[in-house]
Amino acid sequence: MCGIVGYIGKKSVVPVILDSLQTLEYRGYDSAGLAFVDNDLLTVYKASGKLMNLRNQLPEKLFEKNGKSRYIGMGHTRWATHGAPTDQNAHPHVSCDGNIALIHNGIVENYGELREGLTQKGHQFHSKTDTECVVHLIEELSKSEPDMMKVLQQVSQRLVGAYALVILDKRHPDKLYGVRNHAPLVVGIGEDELLLGSDVVAVVEHTNKVAYLKDGEIVELSPQGFKVINFYGEPIDAKVETIASGQLIADKKGFKHFMLKEIHEQPDVIRSSLSGRLITPEEPIALFQSDAAQRLEQINRIFIVACGTSYHAGLVGKYFIEDLVRIPVEVEAAGEFRYRNPVIDDKTLVIAISQSGETADTLTAIRQSHDKGSPVIAITNREDSTIARESDWVLPVRAGLEVSVCATKSFTAQVIVLYLLGLYLAETRKALAAENLQEIKSELQRLPALVEHILHTPEPIQALAKKYGNSRDMIFIARGINFPAALEGALKLKEISYIHAEGYSASELKHGPIAMLDRSIPVVAVLTEGIVYDKMISNCQEAKARDAYVIAINSGPMPEDVKDTFEDVLMIPKTHELLSPILTSVPMQLLAYYIAEFLGKDVDQPRNLAKSVTVE
Repeated sequence: MCGIVGYIGKKSVVPVILDSLQTLEYRGYDSAGLAFVDNDLLTVYKASGKLMNLRNQLPEKLFEKNGKSRYIGMGHTRWATHGAPTDQNAHPHVSCDGNIALIHNGIVENYGELREGLTQKGHQFHSKTDTECVVHLIEELSKSEPDMMKVLQQVSQRLVGAYALVILDKRHPDKLYGVRNHAPLVVGIGEDELLLGSDVVAVVEHTNKVAYLKDGEIVELSPQGFKVINFYGEPIDAKVETIASGQLIADKKGFKHFMLKEIHEQPDVIRSSLSGRLITPEEPIALFQSDAAQRLEQINRIFIVACGTSYHAGLVGKYFIEDLVRIPVEVEAAGEFRYRNPVIDDKTLVIAISQSGETADTLTAIRQSHDKGSPVIAITNREDSTIARESDWVLPVRAGLEVSVCATKSFTAQVIVLYLLGLYLAETRKALAAENLQEIKSELQRLPALVEHILHTPEPIQALAKKYGNSRDMIFIARGINFPAALEGALKLKEISYIHAEGYSASELKHGPIAMLDRSIPVVAVLTEGIVYDKMISNCQEAKARDAYVIAINSGPMPEDVKDTFEDVLMIPKTHELLSPILTSVPMQLLAYYIAEFLGKDVDQPRNLAKSVTVE
């Protein structure tokens, strides 16, 4: 969600902050601000809307190359939780005495109680945010304790919730402070400069050396270096790591939007996900370099936890793993999992899926699972993430940096990794005949070329986007393993076009949704060869009988006597039925993209959405 940047060094701080905030735009935001200390003066600028609104407020002199002043500061992009996205509610927030500025990612759950107490002590609030109570709390505690590190220890004992904080105090103009508790914060260590960021992409243009703060840690940055303590004041020896920065730099590579580029990257993403794991159809799947095989042989049940697009990938994994491995698989939204008492134990494998590796609900689900003795596999695009660090095993999806808020290539990569995991379990448990496994593996290796075939002919999808782009509602239907693909197709459309779209199992049409159908609601139907093909045709005919326009995503061959059921048909290549969601999803991604482009929407940064959901 919110983007955090802090800087202390010899560069003019405002350009550094703005450039770093720009790298974090993909996380989603609705206001921005920055603060810096110059000649003992704390200066704050903030604005609602895009970063350009903030940039337009700033005097040109702040962009001058000046190594003598303005070398310490911080910036923030806010995704509104408490309080509307206004200038007043934007971060940084400043203490009553004007000494302290603070930015915050997360939610302070007990802000109401804190606000009431601080108001009684004379503090004046100027925003509707939960964050402002923290800066006033720091100010209040600083009255009796001059050491900011000790003040922040006291603050940590008073706050309830998830938070990453960065604090600037003009009374300590050569120091910057950070606090992490259930929200990511990383230190970048450069040459004669230090940075703080909510993501490594915020610091990677300056350095490839980082230290990841852990929950319950406080950091102080100064010209002499950085030091870390925990909430109890004990010194922490933070590990400095070197990151591979190449995959963390955003580049549209000539495409109009990041989303379109990332859709077109999917063939190479599939190849990357398979590389070194699926060598030949005859060789066993290579996933783990540990004692995982022995432990995984003991499991008798699988629980997949995820959110949003990752949840839909998990549903595809459920169909695939149950079919191949013959053990029960449950899939649950992580936000629901965390607030109940799931029946899991040391014989239950928990698979946690998260693109960012920082999804708050999924992270909590991992911790709950460990409390019950369940082993956890993380499937994530970020090996450096908290979720990866707290899981027993990590299966990176290798999708590279995904900038568009709307997930496309990460969904495909997650599904591919779930396929590999299903094949691995089937092999190690001898649950399926070798020739059947080899057939699926051969088809997996063909998928990149089949996706490329779809991507090379976008014109029919562009035509459909113009034809149906003004629809107010749309329904996506499928059955079997493509039901999750229908859910994902509907999610993509509503995320970036703001058209109301719903995904249903076609078998559920008669149980309610069919009442909505008429000529105003197009129906996108996923038809692939397999056991449900004829049933899907029947469901489409039911929709056609209600005068709905039915659009088929079809791998054929379609019988001649049913062709008039469909207003439009998008042909896709044939593959194994269990692998077909990879191919059926691509046209729906493109349809959502071209409709949003046709409507003039902000494709890469749709309203109200965040790429990395680090709070509930």
